[in-house]
Amino acid sequence: MAAQKKTMKKIGFKPNDYVVYPAHGVGKVIRIEEQEIAGTQLELYVIDFEKDKMTLRIPTAKSESVGMRKLSEMADVEQALKTLKGRARVKRTMWSRRAQEYEAKINSGSLVLIAEVVRDLFRSDRQPEQSYSERQLYEAALDRMAREVAVVKELSDADGVAEIEAVLEESSQKAEKLAAEKEAAKAADDEEAAA
Repeated sequence: MAAQKKTMKKIGFKPNDYVVYPAHGVGKVIRIEEQEIAGTQLELYVIDFEKDKMTLRIPTAKSESVGMRKLSEMADVEQALKTLKGRARVKRTMWSRRAQEYEAKINSGSLVLIAEVVRDLFRSDRQPEQSYSERQLYEAALDRMAREVAVVKELSDADGVAEIEAVLEESSQKAEKLAAEKEAAKAADDEEAAA
């Protein structure tokens, strides 16, 4: 029991804590248990991923090396939401290569990197449709980000998605307005030059 308390203090996860596991997103530590595996006594975090209907057991000693972390602070959430307002950065490489990079960002566990994927793959109603694989990656990133935003801000998952989509839509409208203004200014300059 003393070793269990020592480990919990060192790593900082205890039952009922929300954690982020890079490959699965936000989960809740439901208990810490000891099991004998291959003749070795191991202390394990039992993490419930309710949305995925999955339970994961992670050795407490390996939690840091697998990238498990505490939920983001409110400042990190605000930084991620600010990232959504930036301009989409889509590389001119083959889709398969970009898809791998997006997948790596989604599974990195970093809220800001996930926000970059959401920003880069977002399409407003006024933009062309996405391919099936783009849509799948976008939805995976949006779901992962929304879940963490929702837990940090104490919202429902649906409200987390709505907040992110509102930021994206507002940013998209501003970008379109700027593009229209530039186009109008260019047309006026062209008219002036022709006269």
